[in-house]
This record gives sequence, structure tokens and C-alpha cells, in this order.
Amino acid sequence: MPEDTRHPLKLLILGGTGEAMELARALEDDARYDPVYSVAGRTSNPRLPDLRCRTGGFGGVPGLVEWIRAEGTHIIIDATHPFAARISANAAAAADQAGCKLLALRRPAWTPEPEDHWRSVPHMAAAAQALGDTPKRVLLTIGQLELAAFCQAPQHHYITRSVELPETRPPHCLCLTQRGPFQLEDELTLLREHHIDTLVTKNSGGEATQAKLQAARQCGVEVIMVERPLLPRANHETATPQAALALLHQFSAGR
Repeated sequence: MPEDTRHPLKLLILGGTGEAMELARALEDDARYDPVYSVAGRTSNPRLPDLRCRTGGFGGVPGLVEWIRAEGTHIIIDATHPFAARISANAAAAADQAGCKLLALRRPAWTPEPEDHWRSVPHMAAAAQALGDTPKRVLLTIGQLELAAFCQAPQHHYITRSVELPETRPPHCLCLTQRGPFQLEDELTLLREHHIDTLVTKNSGGEATQAKLQAARQCGVEVIMVERPLLPRANHETATPQAALALLHQFSAGR
């Protein structure tokens, strides 16, 4: 790794995604950078890189600004989930107030193939309503924090999966404790064994969880797709960890 006699570039990586982990691991043992990897702490055993790490919230925008100034952070890297709208908004506001750069690492959204049967909805309550009155067998791949919306549609039979058992779940819900990513054969087996006719998922994008859409296409399963919230603009946006790393190298070289 190149020697750098200057002070390292201080980074705050807002993580929790596969892309964030890939970027963080690329920065391990690179003396040009002093990164801190931050996760929300919603799971008891998160995957962490070999970097300085922190878990938990910052206390909103004021707390994040205070942390950035105390650490002397040069760049915030928002590599959170596309549906983590609050932390993305807080990161944008804090970067503006603290006078540091904001780099957003945002994977492209999925788009339907000709053979797909998608219905797009704006939020989770609309997804529950879109299931209709006739009982269905529904696979929910939406994370454990979003299940409450489906308590308003108790006529359906649900399968859900998450790293840990959810505290709130709809009735007639089988909860599977599993950690992805899942392969296509895994998803096909799940859909067929549980006779799933509808998949509810978020438009998270990326390759890590795309197999469920391929399986739904092959099995003729309808997909209710919850579209992404509107996220704030960043100074710089990239779609891949490799592009984000290249930008960081430019910033480091141009100091």
C-alpha cells in the first residue's frame, strides 16, 4: 500500500449493506485513510470489517454534527440501505452543517423483465392493501421492522424471514430465522414448498437479493414491489464500491 506522509483522510462509513462491507474491507490496512464503520445496531451480531467500528444512533442531526466535528471527519459515505431514508437525510443535513463532503453509494433499483408480474406501490401500508380480500399465501421479504402493516390484512397466510425473530408479526405468520444471501435454488424451493402465490418485497436493488425475483418469475408468482423513498442529493454518488473507492483515491491524491 502506498506510503503517505500526510494525515490520513478521515471517513465515516454509514454501513449495514453488502456494498458498505465491500468498501470497508477495501480500506483495511490502507494508511491513506482513517475510516470508522457505523451500523445502526438493529441485529445482535452484525457483520463488521476490521476497522474502527461503532454501533447505534448518533442522536439525530445535532449528534451527528457533533461527532463529525469531534472526529475531524472529511467525508461521510452513506452506504446504508436504500430504504434507510432517515439516516440518509440526517447524513445530508449533517454534512452540510459540518462542511464535509457526502458520498452516497447507492445501488441501482430493479426494473421488471417482460415475464414479470409486478405491481408497484409507494409504501408498506399500500402493499398490505394491494393483497386484496381473497386469502393468499404471501412471502414477505421486507425485514422484521415492517411487518406491522400486515396485521391489517389478517386473512392471508404469511411466510417471513429475518436474522432474528420479529417482535411484531401478523397472524398466520411463519417466521424463518435465516441470513442471506440466498441462491436461486433456495428461493425456488421456498416458493414451491410453501405454495407461495405473492411476494412482497422492497425495491432494494443489487445482486445479493435478486434471486427471489428470478424465482418469482420462474414460478409465475406475483410481486408487489414497494418502491424506494426519495433520498437527498449528495455531493457525489456512485453505484458500486469500486467506483466509490476510485473517488476516494482521487480525493486523497488531490489533497
